[in-house]
Amino acid sequence: MPAMSMIEAIRDAHVVAMENDDRVVAFGEDVGHFGGVFRCTQGLQERFGKERCFDSPISEAGIVGVAVGMAAYGLRPCVEIQFADYMYPAYDQIVSEAARLRHRSAGDFTAPITVRMPTGGGIFGGQTHSQSPEALFTHVAGLKTVVVSNPYDAKGLLLAAIEDDDPVIFLEPKRVYNGPFDGHHDRPIVPWSKHPLGEVPEGHYSIELGKARIHRPGDELTVLAYGTLVHVAQAAAEEQGIDAEIIDLRTLIPLDVDTIIESVVKTGRCLIVHEATLTSGFGAELSATVQERAFHHLESPIRRVCGWDTPYPHAHEWSYFPGPDRVGRAMREILRS
Repeated sequence: MPAMSMIEAIRDAHVVAMENDDRVVAFGEDVGHFGGVFRCTQGLQERFGKERCFDSPISEAGIVGVAVGMAAYGLRPCVEIQFADYMYPAYDQIVSEAARLRHRSAGDFTAPITVRMPTGGGIFGGQTHSQSPEALFTHVAGLKTVVVSNPYDAKGLLLAAIEDDDPVIFLEPKRVYNGPFDGHHDRPIVPWSKHPLGEVPEGHYSIELGKARIHRPGDELTVLAYGTLVHVAQAAAEEQGIDAEIIDLRTLIPLDVDTIIESVVKTGRCLIVHEATLTSGFGAELSATVQERAFHHLESPIRRVCGWDTPYPHAHEWSYFPGPDRVGRAMREILRS
């Protein structure tokens, strides 16, 4: 299998989807001629033409609104919001139109759209290029929410999202576009070509939405993570010498509750990590789910390690980012309690 970065895997998923189904179109700000700000759509316009891959005006509400209209008439748009931080003008279209279309029409219309967004920090993007807004989507009935952590999953999940008949929010942590970031910003970057999950099959394959992946088996502690924090949790466990089972959730909605509870019942302990702010973050939903379904198996309180309840700071990026030191300290505290 060829080695790919996450950027290349996402681009390859577009190619496969557009070759297999003429209804699939891709558009957004700078998506066509420029190939996207991170080059995830580079070459698509040359290959498929300007009617199937094109640049949009700088209007996030317009991008998603047009996608909803296209979907209602039978197309399958895969659109890009340049940064997840820019999705707020489109939020009404996502929530009030895309998420509700199947229900408000009694099933006569659907919105098979995929909204791709680079998310998270770790690149010194400051407060307007580093946000992790996944919890704003998981609260909305009618949406599915995906957060990818590696190239293999990125291609398989994006193909599944494009083929799904309901709207999917597809979040791509920009810090792991080119390699599996472990939270040590002062170390050399490891490319995906040197990581097993950088091996991506050619052609079509899909990964079912709603199925988590056990990233690292273990018996002492369950870590629930997604996106960049999957790799941070692995680094923390290895550095602390802790036999942690790390679950990469992959999709937040639908959530693979069975895999989560099976792991917590086995280990008796649970740590939840994510880059988004602590208060009302998706970790709170995960904590409530574990508490309700596995309370009698818990040997210590559930812990969360998340971003602080502040805008993402530029000057103090690594104080905000939940790195391996903070995650490792929480692991030790859970095992001592």
